[in-house]
Amino acid sequence: MIVRLAREQDFDGFLDLAGQVEQWFGPMVGDAGFHEAVRKNIRRSTALVAASPASDRLHGALLFGAQPPTYHLHWLVVAEGERGNGTGRALVEDAVRRFVAAPGTLEVVTFGADHPGAVAGGSRVFYERLGFTPAEAAGPGPEGGSRQVYRRRVSSHD
Repeated sequence: MIVRLAREQDFDGFLDLAGQVEQWFGPMVGDAGFHEAVRKNIRRSTALVAASPASDRLHGALLFGAQPPTYHLHWLVVAEGERGNGTGRALVEDAVRRFVAAPGTLEVVTFGADHPGAVAGGSRVFYERLGFTPAEAAGPGPEGGSRQVYRRRVSSHD
């Protein structure tokens, strides 16, 4: 697996990944706003993919944003069969190397503790293992489920 900047030909792979998590995030595959967000991040070189070197199959993908000194993981999805294999960690670490100027704060909005995706998808434990800590509640997701901000300080030693 390699992590690289996303290309336009990765768009269908983003939709495949989105389709695997719509039960937690709400409809994305047919959503024009999601399509535009992916294409915009690809054009701005703020979209990363974890891909098989021998094929175009995506193991995971990430959309990133920045308003220094605050940086945002806007969307991170790892393919169902790849979860727990280091794909998510590799995407986040690559994003920090590419996009974050320390010192700063990295933020992500993930599922609230009572959301079914928090356990089934493992997002809260995943972010905590990467050094993120829970912060304030965020507005509900498009499917109506609870959300929470997680933060991680980034220093020049990261």
